[in-house]
Amino acid sequence: MNQDILQTVSRLKAIVRDVPDFPKKGIIFKDITPLLADHAAFSETIAYFAGQFRGRGITKVLGIEARGFLLAGPIAMALGAGIVPVRKKGKLPYKTLSASYELEYGTDTLEMHVDAVKPGEKVLIVDDVLATGGTAGAVCELAEKGGATVEGIAMLIELEFLKGRAKLPGRDIQALLKY
Repeated sequence: MNQDILQTVSRLKAIVRDVPDFPKKGIIFKDITPLLADHAAFSETIAYFAGQFRGRGITKVLGIEARGFLLAGPIAMALGAGIVPVRKKGKLPYKTLSASYELEYGTDTLEMHVDAVKPGEKVLIVDDVLATGGTAGAVCELAEKGGATVEGIAMLIELEFLKGRAKLPGRDIQALLKY
């Protein structure tokens, strides 16, 4: 990383708030709401990701419910792309494609509209945190079921100790803040 990016990372890490024992005891939650509320920090974040993926022909940005929506919109605008909401099962009003993934205790399912992406489109997947990789993997599956090519994955935070990257082999994953 160049010096400018290292300085940006340092500034942004100082803004992200640690919340101990949330949502359960023993977990240190990385709260991005202070970063979202800081215009300069939020702008730097969006500019970073737009810079990483500009010129790669991305036509759609897939934002993962719910905090991924907050990042995906401005990234899509910066890239001149559309935005696709990827939601939990039963939240979208039209026909959907679905993909399930493993959780610590059970499974969950994500959905997107059947016509959200078209064959040949290049997509960027965006969320706030890469943890175990299950969610991002399910969204890659959804995009590919729709005929799109996953051009990259943009994550504000990567929790490296959970090794989520290992579940996404061969994917271009850009994470700004790593813990």
